[in-house]
Amino acid sequence: MSPVIGRMAPSPTGRMHVGNVYAALAAWLAARSVCGKLRLRIEDLDVERVRPDADRWIMDDCSWLGLDWDDDVVYQSERMDCYDRELRRLSEMNVEEGIGGSESQPQPLVYPCFCSRADIKAASAPNEGDGFRVYGGRCRRLAASERERRIARGDRHSLRIAVPEDAAGRQVELAFRDRIYGMRRFNLAKDVGDTVIRRSDGEYAYQFAVSVDDLSMGVNQIVRGRDLLPSTAIQRWIMQQLRRSHGDLEDRSQVEYAHLPLILDSHGRRLAKRHEDMDIGALRAHGVRPQAVIGLCAYWLGIIDAPRPCSPEELIGLFPSERLRDRHDDIRLDARAFRILGL
Repeated sequence: MSPVIGRMAPSPTGRMHVGNVYAALAAWLAARSVCGKLRLRIEDLDVERVRPDADRWIMDDCSWLGLDWDDDVVYQSERMDCYDRELRRLSEMNVEEGIGGSESQPQPLVYPCFCSRADIKAASAPNEGDGFRVYGGRCRRLAASERERRIARGDRHSLRIAVPEDAAGRQVELAFRDRIYGMRRFNLAKDVGDTVIRRSDGEYAYQFAVSVDDLSMGVNQIVRGRDLLPSTAIQRWIMQQLRRSHGDLEDRSQVEYAHLPLILDSHGRRLAKRHEDMDIGALRAHGVRPQAVIGLCAYWLGIIDAPRPCSPEELIGLFPSERLRDRHDDIRLDARAFRILGL
């Protein structure tokens, strides 16, 4: 059995908030409780949202909380050569015969998309989670000659990876087991759709970069919020194609997934970095101790019966908690959480 390799993968767009700590603690405990490794990856590809020094803040806050990591920190912005290389491999492939087209008209696995955001919104089906939309496949149906003509003309375009749908119209399902939500099944064409892997500005998209990184880093344990359940389906599809491009046709990865209920604000919105009063910098400035933050997050995870000050190391023996599987409902911040933190 392969040793467990988990990961924390924050975006350096601001300070960590208590929702980030809640997910990071779960990832840390999941790896440490089985003597596994935990890698830290800074997902800094979205340059417009990256804040200077936010990576340093994240590492400092993790150290303050007692959440350590193994090996060197990985920065996505330093992995462009790797992404370029993997994109070239995928661009030489077609969707597998029998599930993406016909032998006389092979469907390229990666194709240019010339649609504007307005076009995509008008032609896409909305799906669960933060405006997630399923692309209708308009540019997938363009003739090769039309694609070449528009590229030669200099038309702005992104690159999408095609998901399978066989010639008879039967759509391919991708299934995986989640530690909390059980068996999850996604119809790739209906629930996910062809996904952007490189944006029209030339930047690599989240789904592609994460898939390349998790595969190359040997990550086999992923703990994160339940809003990323649909992303797991497309990431598994991308990783299948990456393995196929390397001649590895068998999925030996056996990745363990745990998608956590979300932490919501008092209005029922997902906690985000705009909630600066709950970021770790603000809490530290108000004299909140790291043990109080860890104890609150451990309570939210169902590891302890009531919030109490504790360190991550104290919780290792209590994890995994069977109650983790029983908690599917999102958690709303209320006045009690502020009292627990001494605010």
